[in-house]
Amino acid sequence: MQRLLNKYMSTNSLKYKTIRDISDLIKNRKISSTEISKYFLKRLSDYGYKYNAIVTLLPELAEELSAKADNSKKHNGLLHGIPYGIKDLISVSYLDLKINKGYNPATTWGATPLKDQKFNYTATVIKKLNIAGAIPLAKLSMVELAGGMGYKYPDASITGPGINPWDQTKWAGGSSSGSGSAVAAGLVPFALGTETWGSILIPSAYCGITGLRPTLGLVSRHGTMALSWTLDKIGPMGLSADDCGIILNAISGFDPKDSSSSRKKFSYINNYNQLAKPNIAIFKDILTQCSQSIKANFNDSVNELSKFANIYEIDLPEYPYDLVIQTISNAESSSSLEDIIDSGLLRGLTAVEDRYSSIPRSLISAKDYIKALRMRKIILSITKNIFKKYDALIAPTRPTTALPLDENFRDSFKSTKDPMGSIGNLAGLPAISLPNGFDKKNKLPTALQIMSRPYSENFLIAMGKKYQSITNWHTKSPEI
Repeated sequence: MQRLLNKYMSTNSLKYKTIRDISDLIKNRKISSTEISKYFLKRLSDYGYKYNAIVTLLPELAEELSAKADNSKKHNGLLHGIPYGIKDLISVSYLDLKINKGYNPATTWGATPLKDQKFNYTATVIKKLNIAGAIPLAKLSMVELAGGMGYKYPDASITGPGINPWDQTKWAGGSSSGSGSAVAAGLVPFALGTETWGSILIPSAYCGITGLRPTLGLVSRHGTMALSWTLDKIGPMGLSADDCGIILNAISGFDPKDSSSSRKKFSYINNYNQLAKPNIAIFKDILTQCSQSIKANFNDSVNELSKFANIYEIDLPEYPYDLVIQTISNAESSSSLEDIIDSGLLRGLTAVEDRYSSIPRSLISAKDYIKALRMRKIILSITKNIFKKYDALIAPTRPTTALPLDENFRDSFKSTKDPMGSIGNLAGLPAISLPNGFDKKNKLPTALQIMSRPYSENFLIAMGKKYQSITNWHTKSPEI
């Protein structure tokens, strides 16, 4: 078996394999979970710090759980023995998981003042993956407090800026920076990310991987840092749409410890019978603020999608979508992070603007917050009307490729609106980001976003798989 491991280590043939491919190796006993974990732990150790992707490695946890997977008489399914990474706002407790080698790793929330923060419980999403037999290898980096204090530069993190494996002078995206770069660099087969307003889809787009934002409430948030109670979501980031379906199948479901979790159960249907020819809509002028490469690649994607879907252009109802979500997320973050704000810990954050931005957030009046919630209901009705006629909305995931590490991105995009991100997160809609090409000049990935009605994840994944069956952008990887 050691000879097989040496073979895999030397040829890198585990790197960039899909979950199904690795699962077949384990199930057919061509390689053990222990050996796979060692392989990816070495990659994390060798390259993870280069991309500022790692907060904490979990070798003791990986060793015990992978040995348990190898010794199990029952194969638990596609995730049995598959390693993964965890965004560092999701709690893990060795004691809670009944791991003998016992200490609890820190859960830093990406913030230097919380570098020693530990919890004595494990997030539900990790327990679900544990039941499926998946092996956590590392706590991955993120923007401090998940960007809840309004950072302007990519370096707002305990680990430094999330570095993009495609170009080390570019950002991996936020706030799930480490999850994006670790999957893109082949350091883990998949990772967990979270999104309040773009934090799964943006790093997925910038890093050239596939990311899925599930319907609000489909995945329990128990044991995860709360930024915005009515907007936060946990979702998978992997190499393909199929990978995302496999992961979501394991982590979704009602949780009595999270009163906001949905009682609707997602069951991944691998051969989902989607509509014969779904109707897909594009908002007019959605490309106005996009770069030339983004426009060109999106138009190519539309041509590919038109082979199995009807494409329509529709008007976007005029409404202050961005302002509504901004008001809600700012008000809720000032409440959810109240203890940290009151303690004075913000003064130790990396980003100077993050140290003081809680002040204007705390001044948002109840009147404005309630008004935003009422306007949110109107946005929900707008989306319902759209999805009465159309099965999905599509757009570029981002208007440009990954940004320079030293760029103040809020100033760069102060005139850029994000209707898909604002509408989708306000309405709790699922969306998937798919790699759809590269910029011809800077060679950075671009991405296509597909969004649909609540609980339509099987449809979205089927659309993603269909697109990825006729393109190969998701199989491309950076030189490491």
